[in-house]
Amino acid sequence: MDMKTSINTVYLNGDYLPIEKASVSVMDRGFLFGDGVYEVIPVFGRNLLRINEHLQRLRNSLQLVSMPMPMSDLSWLAMFEVLLGKNPGEDRAIYLQITRGVYPKRDLTIKPEVAPTVFAMVLQTSPAPVEVLEKGLRTVTVDDFRWHACNIKSTSLIANVMLRQQASEADVIDAILVRDGNVTEGTASNVFIVKGGVIATPPKSQYLLPGITRDLALELAEKNSLPFEVKNISVQELESADEIWLTGSIREIAPVLELNGQTVADGKPGALWRTMIATYLRYKQELRNA
Repeated sequence: MDMKTSINTVYLNGDYLPIEKASVSVMDRGFLFGDGVYEVIPVFGRNLLRINEHLQRLRNSLQLVSMPMPMSDLSWLAMFEVLLGKNPGEDRAIYLQITRGVYPKRDLTIKPEVAPTVFAMVLQTSPAPVEVLEKGLRTVTVDDFRWHACNIKSTSLIANVMLRQQASEADVIDAILVRDGNVTEGTASNVFIVKGGVIATPPKSQYLLPGITRDLALELAEKNSLPFEVKNISVQELESADEIWLTGSIREIAPVLELNGQTVADGKPGALWRTMIATYLRYKQELRNA
């Protein structure tokens, strides 16, 4: 799914205004420290994908960084409805960001009395057709040097930027991260492999973001009697996999056909990926029609 840059009306601290009129202080802790969290919520038609799960992950991220939830679930939904109404389209995504707000001086100390900065915008998206997805992704493995709290969906993404740059310098689309010999995730996605007809993905931990699409893929596998397991995946297992997928809210479910310059299996999307993407697309269409 590709992002388009068309953004009209955004939400900022209670106001709806044109993107070019939206601004925050240079003293905002999100600007100074990357002190904030975010969510990306796909929207199909007018229906939000797994909104309860996205709000729960937002709540978890806020709790881990000692920030209160600034709005109730009903208030979030009401705001999203207004924002989507002001930014019509078919497939879209809501980008939501909460920072610790504006402090009078640059200070690492947390002041609970300061109001957070709440920002949201709608991104128009274009789902990649199956024939485009079938061309697959080229990736490399890189050392996962990030901190030990990757389960926080933090706006502090400089490490991910640096890791994605390693992929760019290798002339591939993305990097698969490896820590202590085991796969963690991609720079902005979860990783799946298929070996011997069994789908596998690493367990949730502080070393990877708990992906909503990851969980949906596992649920769809279970509903369709596709064998799967959640386990640590070594570099050797990744390199010898019959299939490799990257999953995420924007990328959805994409096959990896090249790893470190070597073809994955026969260099074509695998049978289980074809089954999974067909199942996912049906699920998405049912959500659009709901």
